[in-house]
Formats: sequence, C-alpha cells, structure tokens
Amino acid sequence: MLNISAEQIEKLNDFPTLIKELEKGFQSSIETPMRHHHDFANPKASQDSTLLLMPSWEAGENVGVKIVTVSPDNGVHDLPSIHGIYILFDAVTGQPKAMLDGTRLTAKRTAAASALASSYLSRKDASSLLMIGTGALAANLIQAHCSQRPITTVWVWGRTLEKAQAIVDGLKEWSHGCARSTELFAVADLDEYIPKADIISCATLSPTALIKGELLRAGQHIDLVGSYKKDAREANNAVMTRSSIFVDTFQGGLKESGDIVIPLKEGVISEASILGDLTSLTRKDHLGRTSDEEITVFKSVGHASEDLMAANYFYSKVMGGSTKEM
Repeated sequence: MLNISAEQIEKLNDFPTLIKELEKGFQSSIETPMRHHHDFANPKASQDSTLLLMPSWEAGENVGVKIVTVSPDNGVHDLPSIHGIYILFDAVTGQPKAMLDGTRLTAKRTAAASALASSYLSRKDASSLLMIGTGALAANLIQAHCSQRPITTVWVWGRTLEKAQAIVDGLKEWSHGCARSTELFAVADLDEYIPKADIISCATLSPTALIKGELLRAGQHIDLVGSYKKDAREANNAVMTRSSIFVDTFQGGLKESGDIVIPLKEGVISEASILGDLTSLTRKDHLGRTSDEEITVFKSVGHASEDLMAANYFYSKVMGGSTKEM
C-alpha cells in the first residue's frame, strides 16, 4: 500500500489539471452516501470537536473513505483545525491501494471545487479576488481561483493583519512565477473591500456572518467555504436574497451549513432558491451565470466524491511517476 504524504501531494498538484479531473468526476457514476458527522465533547477546549467519516466509490474502480477531525480551538496549540487521512481501496478486490494525507488532500480538492464552480459562476473577466480567512485553505483557494480567471489583484483579510500579511508573504514566490503579474495585499477593513472584489472567497470558522449582502455590487461571485455547522454562517440573509445560489451537492448543501440552513428555516429563501450543484453545472443541466450583472453564490460543504476524485488523481500521478511543474 502506497503512503502518499502531504509533501508529495503538494509537489504533484497542478490546479488546472485537478479541476478538470473534478469536472469529469462530477459527470461520472460515483456513488456517495451521506457522510457521518459526530460532534464530541472537548473539555480541554472552549468548543466541541467533530469527527467526520466520508465514504465514496465508483463500481468496478476504486472506493475510498476519509476520516477527519475538526478542532476549532487548535490555534492555541499552533496547529491546524482540521486533521485527516484518506484510504483508497480497489473496488473489485477490496485491497487497500494507498493512504493519503487527508489534510492536504482536503485543501487541494476543496480549493479545486470552488474554482470549478467559479469557472461557471464568476464573470470571465474577473480580475480581483478578496480572500477572507488565513487558515490552511487560504493560499490554496487563491491559487485555484487565479488558475481559472485573469486575476491580477488579491486582497487578504484575517482576524489579524499579521496573519493576512503572512499569507501574502507566503505566496510571493508563487505570484512572481505566474504567467501574469498578480499583486497581493493584506487589508484591515473587510467592509471596504467587499464591494471592490470581483470574486470573494471566504474560508473561516466564524459562527456569525462576515459578508454583508448590503455591500455587494452587481456582477460579483461569492465563494463560501467555511460554516460547516448548521448554526454557523459566513454570509448574512441579504447575500442570499440578492444572489443566485448554487451548492457543491444538493445532498449536503441543503442540510449541513448554516449559510443555507438558517435562511431556509427563517423563510428567507426556499429550496427552490438553490438553482444547481456541481453535477448540474458540469453536465450543462444549468448554464450557471446568465448575465454580467447577476450576483452568484457557491456554497461548499465538501463531498466525499471530491475526495475520491482527488485521491484517484494523486494516486495516478504517483504511479505514473510524473510531476508537472507548478
């Protein structure tokens, strides 16, 4: 059984190729049951932790499961909030084929899914990105979004300006190597930059809304990646009422995130307000953005099928022995 490390995943990853693999995967016959979601007490922290079990399979090909823990208070230990492993099996024989670093796999597939959605939902001429959040996903989301749109300006906002600046500094080498010049800036005033950005990507553990719909302007695309619990949200009701809403999957999107669950319960939106998911977008059942003035929202809750697609991609890269330079 192969052991594919975080370092290998980082080295092998090429976002345009991974995004294409996810696009093909959403058009395939992958089957995915609802993930197991278990909150458990963490008496040594201020918040409960979560255990997630996420299986998925494609008949006659591969089956996999991701095991993830989420500990929101890990910042005090100078550790990421999310840890996990992924195990890939042969679907015919049941033999284990590989164990992959689940944390790095999650970061890559999550960013790729958001960028895939953006390729259908953001304006093709989008040139600016506001990244809200400074966790492990931030740099990946920036790189993935920039691979799909001609982004030349990136603003990064975090709870502290120092953390935002750390993301900017960490991406200097990447930005200098881009085919086009991309400038990155750490910013202190979130509300000032919300109406300026063509694409807003938000990946936080915030329990309350950070993006105010009242500040949005026509033509923007909002990428909501955090708020993985039903009582947490990153965007207020005005964001949802002003936008065309899409999710990664109907299966989880309507049930797992407060960004959707809360306005549904309050009657602000209905299930009919959710216009499509990545399957309907990639299969052309929904065209995505319909005008330059439309505001679009993509809510990502994560889906085990995305993990299987990404695990297949990295396993194939390792077995093929080829690495595409980033």
